[in-house]
Amino acid sequence: MRSRYTAYTLLREDYLLATWHSSTRPSALGLAGEAPTQWIGLQVKRHEQTDADHARVEFVARYKMNGRAYRLHEVSRFVRENGKWFYVDGEIE
Repeated sequence: MRSRYTAYTLLREDYLLATWHSSTRPSALGLAGEAPTQWIGLQVKRHEQTDADHARVEFVARYKMNGRAYRLHEVSRFVRENGKWFYVDGEIE
């Protein structure tokens, strides 16, 4: 989760797509074309490995756009395939 947050702060769309599970991965994210985002911080609230190859991470990411502060509160699902973890999807809280 922390590496994906960092990738968002650095506009590393290549990394985000590479760590996104193929079953839910979009073809592109278009981060460079969006309004500039200033990422302020990440708080991982909890994480649990539900079995050997599945996990959930609850986090809050804070950011600013156009001078206005926002927070993204999500519970993300991850799956491990061939020893690598992939983001599957998330539920916004």
